[in-house]
Amino acid sequence: MDKLLIRGGQRLSGTVEIRGAKNAALPAFAASLLSDKPLTLRNLPDVVDVKTMQTLLEGYGVAFTERGTDALMLDAAQAGPREASYDTVRKMRATILVLGPLVARFGEARVSLPGGCAIGARPVDLHIKALEALGAEIDVAGGYIEAKAPRGLSGARIVFPFSSVGATETALLAASRAKGETEIVNAAKEPEVLDLARCLSAMGVRIEGIGSHRLLVQGAQNLSPATHEIVADRIEAGTYAVAAAITGGELELVGARLEHLAAVGEALEAAGVRLWPSDRGLMVTRPGRLTGIDIMTQAYPGFSTDLQAQFMALMSVADGTSLIRETVFENRFMHVPELVRLGADITLKGTSATVRGVASLKAAPVMATDLRASVSLVLAGLVAEGETVVSRIYHLDRGYEALDRKLKRCGADIERIPA
Repeated sequence: MDKLLIRGGQRLSGTVEIRGAKNAALPAFAASLLSDKPLTLRNLPDVVDVKTMQTLLEGYGVAFTERGTDALMLDAAQAGPREASYDTVRKMRATILVLGPLVARFGEARVSLPGGCAIGARPVDLHIKALEALGAEIDVAGGYIEAKAPRGLSGARIVFPFSSVGATETALLAASRAKGETEIVNAAKEPEVLDLARCLSAMGVRIEGIGSHRLLVQGAQNLSPATHEIVADRIEAGTYAVAAAITGGELELVGARLEHLAAVGEALEAAGVRLWPSDRGLMVTRPGRLTGIDIMTQAYPGFSTDLQAQFMALMSVADGTSLIRETVFENRFMHVPELVRLGADITLKGTSATVRGVASLKAAPVMATDLRASVSLVLAGLVAEGETVVSRIYHLDRGYEALDRKLKRCGADIERIPA
């Protein structure tokens, strides 16, 4: 497996292109299964998760045609409710998103329970309850979810007990071909959910309340050819914002949108980082010392759990003490022992981590455990004294396009060591 070798101490400066969000691209891929008309997706990131989703859809009969360097046309005219390979499904959780479109269009689906990062329990019960509300009969056995709706799905009222991105996306996708109107209450408001709604709207689905916790979806049986540009990746933007901050550098994040960072942007500014919109995206710099602050992960627009590990790396070299509370995933502190190997002073107690800033980090060999933990180690390595080697970086490749090359172009001393 490839590794990254990082020689810390270089100040980052320059521009970074923020690509489309992989967490928006994956449900948009699933949306193609709803229609026999082509769907063209632009601004797709070149990451492993997107390629895995493409492989999955090809198994269902979706044809892919390149439309430039970052665009694909998906044609599901010949698609059908075949069974996906477990070897593909086990690699990421987003494969569950094909369940709704398949049962909505074909009246049946059999999908393996999904895999993904080992960051805690992420049950699919809300996905199942949403489909059952729309009239699907669900059976879970032998590691598979089987859904049947021989008479099609019908509009219904779906009330989620709490906001769930994946379950909201499943409900949106399935309701798009259900007969009549579907009301989704306590819908997630993440930019990726809004992006899916806009994609479905471009396909001919009428959706009211986009951006709110209440969505009204008018199911459409005859969808249209459509083109949709994937929203910029706020997690990639936040990661490079931390990279500028932790190295005391200055970066322009081309394509990034400050409003999508929400509480993350506020936390960075409270810690001593400056962020402001530019003509092309977002400028980030850290003119002085970093100050330790407390944060708590929450559903959007709260502080994103997908940026918790990166922020912890930043707080490891800030003045004072920070308290970081993780309320979304119970096992998302696996990066802590690896940061400690680099000299960070972190104490765990339940779902909270106390981070006492240190004067400097020291290089060490470290191992990635999941996608966001991986990049937190890279960020720490950028300021650690000596040579840091990060192994198991296949996690990084799942969600970050050309991370090492982008950092290198901005002045980082980093190289990929092939296996």
